[in-house]
Formats: sequence, structure tokens, C-alpha cells
Amino acid sequence: MNNPKINYFPEQDIIHLTITDEEETESMELSPNITAELNANGELIGVEIVKASTFLRDFILESTQAKLMHLQQAIKLA
Repeated sequence: MNNPKINYFPEQDIIHLTITDEEETESMELSPNITAELNANGELIGVEIVKASTFLRDFILESTQAKLMHLQQAIKLA
């Protein structure tokens, strides 16, 4: 990796992760609102997340809930 950078554009609610400074020649939608940016060799050079605040909120809530459920199960088994 050359010099990874993360930028947030609040007016558009977009997070852009740049992995390298290579030119983007192709992109691929990974899931709704998440796009992988690829170089001429098909290698990942960046990721763009649209509706970033919703994505982060949902990701944090889901991972926190999963950890709490795992912790609760561990306590019940103890």
C-alpha cells in the first residue's frame, strides 16, 4: 500500500478510502452503496461508501449487538 487515506464528504455523506494513488480504470458494486475501485490489473485501489452515516451506524449497532449476545451466552454457560 502506498499511502492509504480516508476522506469524508459530509454534504454527500460519502466515505472514500484510497489505498493507492493508482488510476481507477474499473469499479464494481460490492453491495448497495458500496463500490470497489480497481486499477488496470483488477486490483483493489479504493472503496467508496455512499450513505456512510447510515452504514456506520448499522455496522456499529449490529457488531455491538452480536458481541453482547455472545457475552450473555458466555455468562449463562458460566
